[in-house]
Amino acid sequence: VRLGTTIPESAFVLFQMTFAVVTPALMIGAWVERARFSWVVVFCALWSLVVYAPVAHWIWGGGWLASTFGTLDFAGGLVVHTTAGVSALVVAIMMDRRQGFPDKPMIPHAPGLTMIGAALLWVGWFGFNGGSALAATDDASSAIINTHVAAATAAMVWLLIERIAFGKATMIGWATGAIAGLATITPAAAYVSPGAAILFGALAAVVCYMAILQIRRIGVDDSLDVFAVHGVGGILGSLLLGLFVSSALGGIGYADGMTPGSQLGAQALGVAVVALWSAVLTGILALAVGIVAPMRVRKKD
Repeated sequence: VRLGTTIPESAFVLFQMTFAVVTPALMIGAWVERARFSWVVVFCALWSLVVYAPVAHWIWGGGWLASTFGTLDFAGGLVVHTTAGVSALVVAIMMDRRQGFPDKPMIPHAPGLTMIGAALLWVGWFGFNGGSALAATDDASSAIINTHVAAATAAMVWLLIERIAFGKATMIGWATGAIAGLATITPAAAYVSPGAAILFGALAAVVCYMAILQIRRIGVDDSLDVFAVHGVGGILGSLLLGLFVSSALGGIGYADGMTPGSQLGAQALGVAVVALWSAVLTGILALAVGIVAPMRVRKKD
């Protein structure tokens, strides 16, 4: 049995493996249509060891961010979404844009498939966030409720933003909004109230939408808006957690010795450390692997 839980060690290993596997999968969406497959395979394997594994230990494995400073991350706002989002942005900048970007319209060819994928992701997220309680308890059910509420709120607010901005809501907007809400509630899923989850979802839609506009304005070709949705969402949720974990706001309350100010500081420190670690190590790894296998496919390909 895993120490401190009622689940087998093997079940814990399998569960943690899913986090380690899904994080690079999120990241590579930023480079579609131009990344060389051999480079991606080698880079992601090394990235999982050099970037992901240390961060997972610092926060989930009794490492210094959690044990010394009290940084919280229930299901991966920092460990998964911040690492993947920041790393995706760094590589997208290094790999440069797709041909024709941003002048040529690059509209998703099958919004229906996007909807199906988003729906599968939404339901699968219940397993990640609820499962992070490591037991069938109130923490697990609360995490699932908050996950659903935040995703639904963010999807609806995103549709409202599109309606106001363009006069028409879209299927892609619904899917993007839902994922923004899912990423934002992830670090706080079992720590805050359903009312707070509604606010997390609404803010996720507004902030991530603005982040997408800004990233595109500066000319970065992040094909699936990985940084603006996953990275910014994970960072936003991690910071909001510092305030809404308060019992006065319906959260589970602060740990002994922690105050709203110190918890917010611990969350900000976690964001800064994880983002910096991810950016620097990703840049070094990307260049190193590029010596063996070029990052980008040939222009003809």
